Amino acid sequence: MAGDEHLKTLPLEDVHKAAGARFGGFAGWSMPLTYPAGVMKEHQHCRDHVGLFDISHMKLFLVTGPGAAALINRACPIDAGALEQSQSKLTFFLNDQAGIRDDLIVTRLGAERFMVVANAGNAAADEAHLKGFAKDFDAEVKPLDRVFLAVQGPEAAEVLRAAGLDVDALTFMHGVEPRANWFMSRSGYTGEDGFEIGLPENDARDLLAKLTGDERVQWIGLAARDSLRLEAGLCLHGQDLSPETDPASAALMWAIPKELRASGTFVGADALRAILEKGPATKRVGLKPEGRQPVRAGTKLTDADGNPAGEVTSGGFGPSVGHPVAMGYVSTPLAKAGTKLFADVRGTKVPVDVAALPFSPHRYHKG
Repeated sequence: MAGDEHLKTLPLEDVHKAAGARFGGFAGWSMPLTYPAGVMKEHQHCRDHVGLFDISHMKLFLVTGPGAAALINRACPIDAGALEQSQSKLTFFLNDQAGIRDDLIVTRLGAERFMVVANAGNAAADEAHLKGFAKDFDAEVKPLDRVFLAVQGPEAAEVLRAAGLDVDALTFMHGVEPRANWFMSRSGYTGEDGFEIGLPENDARDLLAKLTGDERVQWIGLAARDSLRLEAGLCLHGQDLSPETDPASAALMWAIPKELRASGTFVGADALRAILEKGPATKRVGLKPEGRQPVRAGTKLTDADGNPAGEVTSGGFGPSVGHPVAMGYVSTPLAKAGTKLFADVRGTKVPVDVAALPFSPHRYHKG
């Protein structure tokens, strides 16, 4: 990979090389993009059986201490103290304009113990951000050095049971510490039932020996991870979310409790209230192009009269649904499902329908 020498390498890079991975750069890391099966087969294997993903580029932060919940409440639009033991919740770091610095999953592991999972591209900034708040609260922020694996698909629970893990008590969006220095949540980025497991490298190699020996399990690269999450209508920070987009425009207000919208004191609270009062000018929507031609990120959208209507932020082909899938931001009056827009694909006007998300139904295990 000429020119990519500066990229960080995964702790298990040797395992991926042995599995025949083709690598590429993503968020400062050298990541497996595809394996010999190829993106279409990898995608479908995850939908039908079990996909195994190395997501060690993402970052785990342990936030502990008497002021842990208060720190998280200041940093994020969340009521960390109201989370039940083992409950996980999507939340955000916002800037003063209510732009999304990062999207996160926060899990309550104890009275004064929380796990924060952050995106790879923002890990260093997120660490500095969290540690900046720690000065004002009686709390410690500890970045963890862990291998992070995602096991996703309809047979994920059976496969982990066969590997000796007790998963039965976990339902969707809950997490626990099943062993010393382990973190396991029932969550993921595919729309399928699945688990994310953070663990020391030696333990990870032992677990992988069991998982990769199971014929139901197949390694999945970043390319299929993208098509899976896009079919599931899930956002990618840096594309669908950014410091220029707010939770209201991103159609993610469901993640912010109503009482916090009114009276929260989190960073960006006043700006978010102003946006909600006025109404967001644009909305994130699903987009279904006609025909077989994918419409990619950055493609401009127009309305029926040729006026600017918005832009595609993520797009590709959906192997499970059998047609192109995309997401983007459109003017709020055009955000209704069924609205006909046009995408400018290299000078050709491709008809695009605003579509409800997700394209592929979620199959989470909610107990």
